[in-house]
Order: sequence, then structure tokens, then C-alpha cells
Amino acid sequence: MNPAAGSATRPSTLPPVRGRLTAGAPLAPLVWFKSGGAAEWLFEPADIDDLSDFLAALDPAVPVMGLGLGSNLIVRDGGVPGVVVRLGKPFARVERLDATTLRCGGGASGILVSSTARDAGIGGVEFLRSIPGTVGGFVRMNGGAYGREVKDVLVEAEVVLRSGERRVLGLAELGYTYRHSALPEGAIVVAATFRGHAEEPAVVQAEMDRIAAEREASQPLRSRTGGSTFKNPQGHKAWQLVDAAGCRGLTRGDAQVSEKHCNFLLNLGSASSADIEGLGEEVRERVKANSGVTLEWEIQRVGVNP
Repeated sequence: MNPAAGSATRPSTLPPVRGRLTAGAPLAPLVWFKSGGAAEWLFEPADIDDLSDFLAALDPAVPVMGLGLGSNLIVRDGGVPGVVVRLGKPFARVERLDATTLRCGGGASGILVSSTARDAGIGGVEFLRSIPGTVGGFVRMNGGAYGREVKDVLVEAEVVLRSGERRVLGLAELGYTYRHSALPEGAIVVAATFRGHAEEPAVVQAEMDRIAAEREASQPLRSRTGGSTFKNPQGHKAWQLVDAAGCRGLTRGDAQVSEKHCNFLLNLGSASSADIEGLGEEVRERVKANSGVTLEWEIQRVGVNP
């Protein structure tokens, strides 16, 4: 069932906005897998006040979810009930606060953050260049790569809670663990402050180039993929467990375990989200049977089945 057609959330029940509010918005074009159903409502706020006012007036029973670049996400084929919030250009600014600190909008990409840091002579956030997502997602998931995580550089995060309340949260309040934070459901990260260290721009660029080359050599970057699929269990690499279980190249419909990096799932063309998620569950079963290790999803899976 299309959630836009079957829910009690009607246009008359939604608060007025200054940004864009779209009913039944297809999400497949907005996510890297290019699969899945529609958002009951897609809200692209004009600014922080627009978002805060909307959430404060929205029926508390209506679920709210943030959407960044859609890189680490499976949207189920029945779509996403409630409101999906997508932060656009007004939230994509990155500004230098001092010699080592940047304030970054929740909609800013990792590439924009790292390149702005380079131009400002700030090192330490180069790893964000390798994560295909936005600041809001990095902060929520404690995103990381190449030995660094958001918690290593975050000073504070500005969020709008589901209630519409605006809060500034420090590192301790975010309760970071591996690829997880204590941010409450429905909270939207609208900005974050990162602190690095003073560095020559050429040195920062060299590290960014090294990271880019390593990604190019090891990951299926030009495919329809959700990025890293499973978290690395303690003492293990997820891809090695997947490979050892004989899952490299495994398919279900048009979904495939990547031959190049088997902790990546691919949509070869017309895979449904059910195909992709089902393939991931089959991989988990095979790994459990082979090694006794239970893999945890790193990719978020949201929405409902048809």
C-alpha cells in the first residue's frame, strides 16, 4: 500500500511551511540504490525556523525521519509513512570559525567539508571526504573511515528535536559508540562544529588524494550501492566473513554482493528493495552458519513492505 494513500495524515492536518512539502514523493531517485517506495510527505525546509515551527505544530503521532544523500539507506518498497525531512542548500554551508574549527550545515557533504577545511589550512577531517553522505548523517551514525570517526573531531551538534525544540548537544550527550549515537528518534541534525588542527593545504590535499585513490581501488564507486553494508564485528572485518562464507558475487534478482568489495551490495539494474534486503539477510545467515558471527546491519532500513 502506498503510505500516502493509506494514512490518516491529510493535507489539512499538516502545519503551513515556507519550504517545500510534497505528498507521495518518490524516494528511489534520492537514494543510491535507486529502489524503494515513496515518502508519505517529503519536507524540504526553508531554514531552521521553518523546520522547528513545523515540527512543533506537527501531530506528535506522525513519524519523522531525516534523509541526507541516501547513500547508506534501503527504503522499503512500501514507502515511508509520515514525514521525511531533506535538508537542501540553506543547510549546506560550511564556514571557518577560527584557525582549526569549522561550522557545517547538516546538509553539507563530506567532500565540501573536507575541501573547505583544506582551503582553510585545517587538517584532521580528510576522512569525511571518503564517506558518501551529509553532516547530519555523519553525526547521527558516528560516521568514520580510515581509522577516524566523527567523535574524534566533533565539538557540538545543533539539532531540532521531534518536538521542534532546538538544542545544542556536546560530545558526551551524543553517547557515541561504533556507528551509533544516542540521538532520539525524529531529531534532525541541522549543523555541527568540527575541530581539526592547523595544517598546510598541500598536506591536506595529499591525504585526501590518498584516501580517494584507496577507495577507487577497493570499492565499487560507480555502482548503485549503499556503501558499507555490515558493521565490522569486534576482532573481524565484515568483508572477510562474507567472503569466507562464499557470498562474493551472490545474487537475488538484480541484487548482488559486489565482486570487488563483498561488504557492498549492488543494484545491477531493476532490483527491488526487497531483493536487496533479502540478499543481505541471506548473507547474514550464511556468515552465521560458517563462522558463528552475527553480522549487524550498518545500512539503515526504513519504511514498510507493500
